[in-house]
Amino acid sequence: MKRHKATMAVQATLAALLAGTGLACTAPADAHPAPLDRFYSQQLQWKSCDDPRLDPAGAQCADISVPLNYSEPQGETITVAISRLAATDPARRHGVMLSNSGGPGGPGLDFMVEVSAGMTPDVRARYDLIGMDPRGVGRSSPVDCHWPRGFGLQSAGVDAVGFAESVATQSDLAARCAATEGERLRYFTTRNTARDMDVIRGALGVEKASYFGTSYGTYLGAVFTQMFPERSDRIVLDSSVDPDRYGAIGMMQDMGPANEAALDLWADFMAAGDGEYHFGTTREQVRGKILDLIRRAAADPIRLGKFAIDDHTLPIMLFIGLDDPHNYATLAGQIRQVADAAEGKPVEIAPELDTAFSFMLDAKPRDNSAQMAIMCGDVATPRDPTLYWRNIEAARATQPIFGAFANNITPCAFWAPPAEPPTQVRNAVPALIVQSTGDTRTTHQGAVAMRRDLSASRMVTLQDVPIHWIFGNYPNTCTYDVVNTYLRDGTLPTDDVTCRTD
Repeated sequence: MKRHKATMAVQATLAALLAGTGLACTAPADAHPAPLDRFYSQQLQWKSCDDPRLDPAGAQCADISVPLNYSEPQGETITVAISRLAATDPARRHGVMLSNSGGPGGPGLDFMVEVSAGMTPDVRARYDLIGMDPRGVGRSSPVDCHWPRGFGLQSAGVDAVGFAESVATQSDLAARCAATEGERLRYFTTRNTARDMDVIRGALGVEKASYFGTSYGTYLGAVFTQMFPERSDRIVLDSSVDPDRYGAIGMMQDMGPANEAALDLWADFMAAGDGEYHFGTTREQVRGKILDLIRRAAADPIRLGKFAIDDHTLPIMLFIGLDDPHNYATLAGQIRQVADAAEGKPVEIAPELDTAFSFMLDAKPRDNSAQMAIMCGDVATPRDPTLYWRNIEAARATQPIFGAFANNITPCAFWAPPAEPPTQVRNAVPALIVQSTGDTRTTHQGAVAMRRDLSASRMVTLQDVPIHWIFGNYPNTCTYDVVNTYLRDGTLPTDDVTCRTD
């Protein structure tokens, strides 16, 4: 007994020391660092979510207390908000499924309402579905840098003058975050969110947690499997990041060619509808008019309602609209409105367009600075603006619309160094990776890299569809069957699977 107690004390001490490095997973599967006991054992107070999507679905919400800095668990705490859609058949309940909707910086309290729509009844019966606003986001002790604009990312523009404007903008955004959030900014990171997830798992009283993540949420899920492999159950990563290229350089650069390819498909759609959109009858004509519109916006910003649309903004509007072929008609109508406004015609801005520009340009009710806080806090970024300018110029020939966006400088170039090194994802935790070949946000080659890094994983590929986020968002019988089989039985396919559109 004395030896046992001494051993447990040593393990607790080591676990506490390793908590800051993410290596606490080396402790026994039923242990966690002793200084974190009060977080893992907290009693949750479930209540109404006061949310128009969650309340009708029968969800309940709770607040979880977690350390701001896991290496100082007795210090400042913050709140993480979660939701729960209970398993529909408690007798068949397998466990809990945590989730993340992407971003980084995306709120996710209501995310599982959408994901559950892709589940068969027997799968839905088995899980308590847990939504989450990650730390720093939404209802979870939000980061708010008081930016004058809503969205940190922007295109560099058409020339060196535009790039200089972008450098000044990005530097200002970073400075505002440092001034308003101070030292606490360093702790809104993916590794700390993964630690929060393990606290949530513990507070929910389960030994392991399943997980569904899309976009950035695939990186978060992979980091969780790396830090807490013994706590990982059935893992689905939909539209996957390459863990080695995550951050404000590689991950962003990969978006350039993917969006140019999607723009070709959208340009074909526009050309086929020239009687309505009047942008030309060929892909080349449509592309030419888009470039002309961007150049015009650079010379004289286009007034559309309360917004001034310039060469920094217009490519982002296209980027937002190209992630789902179901949106092609909406995007075409929006671009027609911008072109009409550029020609001085009266335009009544469509609600969807007002929403898109508000997201980019309007900082109310809160800016999207949490996205940059997480991304910049995860991975160090080169600081020399000339590096970005060289990359932009080199990309313009093959990426005339998106090269200046995918290679542009971000606030991360002006950020404080990360508190921890980035996570190297290399493990054998079983997982199912779901990916389309035409994804414009997280590319197919990124998912192939994730498949390689998670050596026990399998991959289901939706061929020749330019969609970002499939399960629960883009119905496909073949893909959904593979995902539901895995979630129901825990059975991965014997080999990777290729699916076609229905």
